[in-house]
Amino acid sequence: MKKGQILEGIVKKTEFPNKGIVITEEGKRVVVKHAICGQKISFAVKKVRRGAGEGRLLEVLEKSPHELEEASCVHFADCGGCAYQNLSYESQLKLKEAQVRELLAPVLAEGGREFDAVFEGILGSPRQFAYRNKMEFSFGDAQKDGPLALGMHKRGSFYDIVNVEHCQIVDEDFRKIMAYVRDFFAGKEVSFYHKLRHEGYLRHLLVRKAAKTGEILTDLVTSSQIDADRERALLQEMAAGILKLPLAGNVVGILHTKNDSLADVIRDDGTEILSGQDFFYEEILGLQFKITPFSFFQTNSLGAETLYETAREFIGDSLAASGRRATVYDLYSGTGTIAQMLSASAGKVIGVEIVEEAVEAARENAGRNGISNCTFLAGDVLKAIDEIADAPDFIVLDPPREGIHPKALKKIGMFERAREMVYISCKPTSLARDLLELQKYGYRVERVRCVDMFPGTVHIECVVGMRREHI
Repeated sequence: MKKGQILEGIVKKTEFPNKGIVITEEGKRVVVKHAICGQKISFAVKKVRRGAGEGRLLEVLEKSPHELEEASCVHFADCGGCAYQNLSYESQLKLKEAQVRELLAPVLAEGGREFDAVFEGILGSPRQFAYRNKMEFSFGDAQKDGPLALGMHKRGSFYDIVNVEHCQIVDEDFRKIMAYVRDFFAGKEVSFYHKLRHEGYLRHLLVRKAAKTGEILTDLVTSSQIDADRERALLQEMAAGILKLPLAGNVVGILHTKNDSLADVIRDDGTEILSGQDFFYEEILGLQFKITPFSFFQTNSLGAETLYETAREFIGDSLAASGRRATVYDLYSGTGTIAQMLSASAGKVIGVEIVEEAVEAARENAGRNGISNCTFLAGDVLKAIDEIADAPDFIVLDPPREGIHPKALKKIGMFERAREMVYISCKPTSLARDLLELQKYGYRVERVRCVDMFPGTVHIECVVGMRREHI
């Protein structure tokens, strides 16, 4: 097997996240992204190291027995946003369950637990389609010097953008707003921001919509490379056009954010309100939350209810038995959603979050919901937990995708009073690594349940309940 060689093979399995595994005739293992178990594929070898390789998918020669006749989305072949729209939802859930099992079973075995003894299955999203409450669309072109495009990155490309006016993971209001904004600026011959040359104006379109209230917030993200008078006229006309669209939801705010960062990320270098307000409200399990353009909030509102109900169930009985005397740490607390869900059964809940805007939103949300026993601190968990006077009886962890810093994990594991812990993870590889460490501090996994928050994609949420046996 050599770099540049074109090979064919059958995909034996799909590992997290979206890694098709092919075994060559020589018995060599090759990882090919975007390949599904059972497909016969051709691929180009990109890298060979220690007898194993990485390949680039060229063509699916024969479909997998698990595949649908037609993918659920017409953009699936080109768009890089989804990975499993060519599978039935039942097949997606089985695949994700198998991936979690493969990653966690060896870790649990080290802790003296059998995976099947603690695994409680995978819960599907209440909606398979049109479930997202937030999308970040990118401006660009589908091919060099082509017409203006607004959508998602083409699969395997950093530069090319695919128009996704039929995207299945958002609802019709998202699609109407996206198509209008794209056509509006195409008609005005306004340029997009070129990532290589760092020239141009249009960068991203952010759309957020509450599943329960139907309120919509849109934010056009641009560079500052335009004449001020022309920009003002363009933005006013665009906003007026959005407000005239026949939408099912209600547009409560249209914003404009400037971003002159060289990186291809949405950064707030200043936001102005073109119409309405810069926030909307969403409801989760009877509580109301204020959402701003850049605040963190689960992107599947109905799925979030399933996720939080699971977390509350895992810790609920023990917490209720404490008679409202317990102190709960909600680490990586975001906008305080989980903290407020647990507040009715706890003496006090202390949330720690590094993003100050999220902390302010958490405090405001708690006040709006009439909750007085939640305290939210802004800071890095690694340092902030040293400054909290009250030791925890229970700990809830909901860290970013990459998991918990090893030094922070050590401090968390050393809280002697904390006998139970719930870990919510959006990346099972990070979860497996962190569980291995937590088991060293006497924690043993009692329950594992998965919640599919992102149908059609590689992502899966895991909720793990743990109890400490010794320290």
